[in-house]
Amino acid sequence: MKALEPIDAYPTERIAGFPVRAGRALPFGATQVPGGVNFSIYSNHATAMTLVLYRAGEREPMVELPFPESFRVGGVYAMTVFDLDVEGIEYGYRADGPYDPARGHRFDGSRVLADPYAKLITGMGPYRNRSRVVLDDFDWEGDRPPRLAHEDLVIYETHVRGFTRDPSSGVSVPGTYAGLVEKIPYLLELGVNCVELMPVFEFDESDNTFTGVNYWGYNPLGFFAPKASYAATGRYHMQVDEFKHMVKELHKAGIEVLLDVVFNHTGEGDERGPSITFKGLDNATYYMITPDGYYYNFSGTGNTLNCNHPVVRGFVLDCLRYWAAEFRVDGFRFDLAAILGRGEGGELLHNPPLLESLAYDPVLRDCKLIAEAWDAAGLYQVGSFPDYCRWSEWNGRYRDTVRRFLKGDVGMAGDLATRLVGSPDMYGHRGTSATVNFVTSHDGFTLRDLVSYDSKHNEANGERNGDGDGTNHSWNCGHEGETDDPGVLAVRARQTRNALLILLASRGVPMLLAGDEVGRTQYGNNNAYCHDSPLTWFDWRLVEDNADLFHFVRRVLAFRRAHPVLRYGAPGAPGALSWHGVRAWSPDWSPHCRLVAAMLDGGGEDCVYIAANSHWEGHTLDLPAPPRGLSWHLFADTTAASPMDAYDPGDEPPLADQSQVRVGPRSVLILVTYKREES
Repeated sequence: MKALEPIDAYPTERIAGFPVRAGRALPFGATQVPGGVNFSIYSNHATAMTLVLYRAGEREPMVELPFPESFRVGGVYAMTVFDLDVEGIEYGYRADGPYDPARGHRFDGSRVLADPYAKLITGMGPYRNRSRVVLDDFDWEGDRPPRLAHEDLVIYETHVRGFTRDPSSGVSVPGTYAGLVEKIPYLLELGVNCVELMPVFEFDESDNTFTGVNYWGYNPLGFFAPKASYAATGRYHMQVDEFKHMVKELHKAGIEVLLDVVFNHTGEGDERGPSITFKGLDNATYYMITPDGYYYNFSGTGNTLNCNHPVVRGFVLDCLRYWAAEFRVDGFRFDLAAILGRGEGGELLHNPPLLESLAYDPVLRDCKLIAEAWDAAGLYQVGSFPDYCRWSEWNGRYRDTVRRFLKGDVGMAGDLATRLVGSPDMYGHRGTSATVNFVTSHDGFTLRDLVSYDSKHNEANGERNGDGDGTNHSWNCGHEGETDDPGVLAVRARQTRNALLILLASRGVPMLLAGDEVGRTQYGNNNAYCHDSPLTWFDWRLVEDNADLFHFVRRVLAFRRAHPVLRYGAPGAPGALSWHGVRAWSPDWSPHCRLVAAMLDGGGEDCVYIAANSHWEGHTLDLPAPPRGLSWHLFADTTAASPMDAYDPGDEPPLADQSQVRVGPRSVLILVTYKREES
């Protein structure tokens, strides 16, 4: 066999003194090859392309390398550059072409653009949004993803920085991927087995007209690049390793990792926004453009990605495959996912190519796919999202129903009953794993604020309280905001536990907002996207201050794990369901009824009775006879003082009266069966 010739034996040419040759069109991005780096960039409408190289941290380019026409294949410019110090360079592109906004073109050769496939972005330094070449030598040490069944998931939604940024966190590197690793014991003690991280793709943290702060990160710029400022180990190469280490350690603990991803828009805004990457490379391809050259705005942020264009669809697939294969994340929650089903003119597609491709992609086969099944233009697809037997949905109807029931709205008992058992009216053909149940999320009130405020209080956002959703279905329990009134505080404590107990006893996938388990507040701000401060950070002093609430949630999560009847996922799964009221076997579905009671019998000793009462008066309930000669024991009663508000599974005391039980005003209780003790 003939020995391979050295790199310098291959024909090359020189551009601006650098040895180069025609590169490979695929993969897109900057890829290390023997002796050099292959740069590949797509633009269907550019007339010329130039690679711009910088020494890391320097203002002016060290060289600009125009792509010869012979280095273009179709709409792809590809060049291999040799003799580069890979760790010491940054790069970007100049794209020349027509500036004709009426036809969707906004080329400007004076701008240096970021590579949309860049695996690293310089972030918020003085020369922000430059691209870098990634060096990958991470040792996964035999990592094995947990591969948890959907119905066994308990999702914990959190923000990487906000989770440990507060000094009270006690971690060595606050506000980082590494800081989150230090809190794994807390997650295990609480009992969650899946973290959903708010956006970790590179974004501009100063992208905000009103406060100068973009905290949530829902304006992505570098879709392949982990957020640089969330890394403790430096802004560049090590941030990739630090993110992977976080995933590896969470997997070791049996915890899955979901990413909140944004493919409905980018951080470039509308025609008034900056040209950072897509807009300058091929605006007419990447964005939905109106007939007069402006931007369709189904996202509410100024632009909408043209997701079902074949090139953009390929970009999304490449991105998700990268995070699934290289970072080993376990799934994705898609922001404003209804947009992903729109065509180039914004029309709703019957069979959206992107959603179908994601559902059947071989690399993504084991990934969880969760849709926020609505958009900012009024398209609401909860229960009707194109699922391809793969997608789950944030169940916004569940959220609204539980909130309205708890505050005592009329006509909610029947709807709550349907939500409790997995929303079969919407997901009966798919099973309860299709519904992600939640009462609160990052977007809106925290749970403590849900029971403390009738109205939003977003004055600190700089928009005169005009931002944020005004329909919160909240109730302040008798006083707006903070108070020392013991009566009001007692009702709030009970309502908090009511919400958590209903959520964690419902069939489907429960999602907790980080901090709700210890009473975190944002003082009525229901749109805190623009605050990177103690207002949004997890205050770890609350774990001790509100230890009774933490232990309540921990016990309820343990109870959920112990009782499969609460988690059945498949349609027609075993388990008898019966409805009850003040009288056993006689539910009341009239509009003014505020009581829902159910018995879920999974066979053996796995039988659970749930009673939720949003009436301001208590009721004595006749109990159905427990099956198979078992006896009723009390697991949880939100009217009881801690620690008797919930018991550790296996320690539940038997009811003295097996025929009746008292459910207090505005309260929830749960009973469970055990073998009858012989007298």
